[in-house]
Amino acid sequence: MMTTTQSDHADTPGVSPAKARGAAGPSRAALAMALLAAVVISIAAVLGGLKPRQRQQAALADETRELAIPTVTIVSPAPGKPAVGLLLPAEVKPWIEAPIYARASGYLKRWYVDLGAHVKVGQLLAEIETPELDQELESSRSALNQAQAALALAKSTADRFAALVRTGAVSKQENDEKQSDLAFKTATVKASSANVRRLEELHSFARVTAPFAGTITVRQTDVGDLIAAGGAKELFRLAQTDKLRIYVRVPQTRALAVASGQSAELLVPEVPGKVFAAKVARTAGAIDADSRTLLVELEVDNARGEILAGSFAQVRFAETKGAAPLTLPGNTLLFRAEGPQVGVVRPDGRLELRAVKLGRDFGQTVEILAGVAPADQVILNPSDSLADGDTVRVVTPTVSETPGK
Repeated sequence: MMTTTQSDHADTPGVSPAKARGAAGPSRAALAMALLAAVVISIAAVLGGLKPRQRQQAALADETRELAIPTVTIVSPAPGKPAVGLLLPAEVKPWIEAPIYARASGYLKRWYVDLGAHVKVGQLLAEIETPELDQELESSRSALNQAQAALALAKSTADRFAALVRTGAVSKQENDEKQSDLAFKTATVKASSANVRRLEELHSFARVTAPFAGTITVRQTDVGDLIAAGGAKELFRLAQTDKLRIYVRVPQTRALAVASGQSAELLVPEVPGKVFAAKVARTAGAIDADSRTLLVELEVDNARGEILAGSFAQVRFAETKGAAPLTLPGNTLLFRAEGPQVGVVRPDGRLELRAVKLGRDFGQTVEILAGVAPADQVILNPSDSLADGDTVRVVTPTVSETPGK
């Protein structure tokens, strides 16, 4: 293949040099334009391929940042079941109860009342045979008679000497001696009289009587028993049960909610379905240091005898009802060195670890006494890696994830 040059064109007849240059000029310009177009196309292709890659990288970075934010499900604290009142174990006691002991020594001669008998004030319960006391009383009465006889003689002698001393028949010294003897005999009579009264009162205790109206709940003696004065052996036990005292120990946390005059309910297991009205009579006024409880005494009417003294019962302080405490699912709790905590999502999407005070454990839910409010958003199944101030993303729990569903 042969290349045509300018000189060839110049030698070619009929072709001028200007025309030859004009024929070569457009070919070079077209070549430059084609090259420029190729460069532009290449740059456009590079730029067109770079932009999607940048978009992909930006999307990947956004996705990475999104994945770095923990996704959590939340639940709000729900009110628990309203309290039915403070229910506590109680002890039922008689209104008055006293053991009956002997004040006179001897042998039981006869008893007149038995177990379960209803007695009146002053009613005779038993008689004690007191031979030694009888002899001592008889001796003291004889001593009193002797003292009274000696006193009568001393008085007449003192009167005579008082009259004779005025006439000078006896000396003043003799009269003073007779007056002193009269005072001595008077004091002896008083002492003997006091001893007789003491023994008579002791002898009256040979008749054992009821100090108040009530029911005989114990009889621990029989005819012929040796009776020793001074409370060595209990003869009877007497209880007044038409009105009862109820003793209950209230925990320190609820002690301030109980006051005198407050109404309460008494529940007796042996009388199911029946509620007895009770009233707080008094409180100890101080917390027992050993049990951290407040001793409370209540009164209840038992005129029909439906409640047995000494039995176990339960007392409900209905007026101590308060607002139902909040509850949370058990899987919202974090147990750390600081104590139990929950993760609360703030309105700005950040996490707040909040300490809570736990109450009763109901299994799936736990009573929260302090630390959360009904409007708080609490995280379910919080991760141990969560820290205070972390950003979290909240998702709506499904029906199966919702507590209680």
